Amino acid sequence: MEYIGTLILIAISAALINNFVLYYFVGICPFLGVSRKVDMAFGMGCAVTFVISIAAFLSWVFTTFVLRPGAPLSNWVWQMLSPGSATVIDLSILNYIVYIFVIASSVQFVEMYVRKFFPALYKSFGIFLPLITTNCAILFACLEIMKHVSGVAEAEMWGLDKALTLAIFGGVGFTIAIVLMAGIREELDHCDVPESLRGPGIAMIVAGILAMAFMGFTGVDRNLAALLMH
Repeated sequence: MEYIGTLILIAISAALINNFVLYYFVGICPFLGVSRKVDMAFGMGCAVTFVISIAAFLSWVFTTFVLRPGAPLSNWVWQMLSPGSATVIDLSILNYIVYIFVIASSVQFVEMYVRKFFPALYKSFGIFLPLITTNCAILFACLEIMKHVSGVAEAEMWGLDKALTLAIFGGVGFTIAIVLMAGIREELDHCDVPESLRGPGIAMIVAGILAMAFMGFTGVDRNLAALLMH
């Protein structure tokens, strides 16, 4: 029960309480740029969720087995090259390079898939689909996973289950935020918005109101944790 409760807390925290967009303010570019239509926003949210899940999986694998201090694969290679050496191999300096490579590769895969099977959606995304590569929400998820894998005690290390839970529900939270934003902006098209606020101005105001609304979830994780422990 404690194991399931931990996964539930990670999921709810990533999707609602500590929403990547509305709490940490990462992934703002697609959040504002692709939130004019609900269908396009939902497609972008699904694409980001898919990319962030693959990137999290690969980053966890590389961090656990290759990059973290004392990683088994890098140590095994070092022992093959220098038998009997007591040196602890630490390749964590390569974390950013590896994560960016993983994210870029995942985005290219998604771009080819969408262009092949959903050409209309691919055209509607325009430049924003390749820009998923620079979506800092994906890199943020990889760095959050690294924080719980590299440089921590073995007993406190995150397994693949927790890493994927954070990534998938972080993507779900991104989808919720961008679809809500798109729905509001569609309604604003029928409203009499002051000319000085039309476009980015009213979008930033709505984003701020949404962020304040999501602050209402603060403390839910603590109460939920207490309930699960009880």
